[in-house]
Amino acid sequence: MRVFILISLFLTTIGFAEKEVQPLSGTLDSFINVRDFTAFKNEAYFTAQDAHERRTIMVKAQSVNGRWRDFEKVPFSGLYRDIEPFLSPDGLRLYFASNRPVTGIRPSSHYDIWYVHRSNPESPWSEPIHLPGPVNTESNEFYPAVTANNNLYFTSDRHNDKRKDDIYMSPWVNGQYQPARALSDNINSPGYEFNAYVAADESFLIYTIYAAEDGLGSGDLYISYRQSDGDFGPRVNLGPSINSDKMDYCPFYDGSQQRLIWTSKRSAIGDTKLPDVTTFIKTTQQYENGFSRLYQSPFVVDSAATQSNAQLP
Repeated sequence: MRVFILISLFLTTIGFAEKEVQPLSGTLDSFINVRDFTAFKNEAYFTAQDAHERRTIMVKAQSVNGRWRDFEKVPFSGLYRDIEPFLSPDGLRLYFASNRPVTGIRPSSHYDIWYVHRSNPESPWSEPIHLPGPVNTESNEFYPAVTANNNLYFTSDRHNDKRKDDIYMSPWVNGQYQPARALSDNINSPGYEFNAYVAADESFLIYTIYAAEDGLGSGDLYISYRQSDGDFGPRVNLGPSINSDKMDYCPFYDGSQQRLIWTSKRSAIGDTKLPDVTTFIKTTQQYENGFSRLYQSPFVVDSAATQSNAQLP
């Protein structure tokens, strides 16, 4: 039975179906570590890693009868640590974070944001292009998310002498990215805030906070609605129907299907005594085994709530 939980905060509500969280697709079982999902129509990209998260490739998938399949490595990936892909709302740019070098062949000591582009969804991708300053710095830049007007949201530890990871936004003005600014204290804190999905119209933002006081354990997903003053409002924890006591991160919202897709390291292995080797193998090889996996759940961002929040003074 679908049960809708309403969380009230300054007359803002979030509706989502309390239903068992499901794996995104059974066809992803062959990957040990899989994370960072993004999609445009029937095309998707995600990150696949080995058990120790040392080797990384970016994978393209096609949706066939509701299942993601026909996996192939994107041509430019496989040598460096290319992670966290994000398709622009028109599907013509694919942004990602990488330690690939700007010059030379040695990997960079930090992550920057890169992108590839194409003229239409059937065309091949260009070679990777490094976003120039002021977006990229000598610090780490992660998890790009681009809106319909090309504003760029990302995670950075550029002020890690005073804070940990924060979420930044670089506005797109006259065909160029402007100096990035950290989002307000409604979103950021002295701790870790990272991996933000932003709606194409910037009406809401979903992101992870690590070790939050109102969290369930490791990293929890939160949502914040944009207010009339342009700032994002107070955050709301998405609760135990979405979050686990392990790391929940890398959100993506499929508005056409009203579902949330995210990465989780949740585990169902438990602490009970295992009777035999067969049970041990079956238990440790199940989908919820503590490795990064992709999950989905019905999730309705209430339009009335968004409008109500936008009217607040």
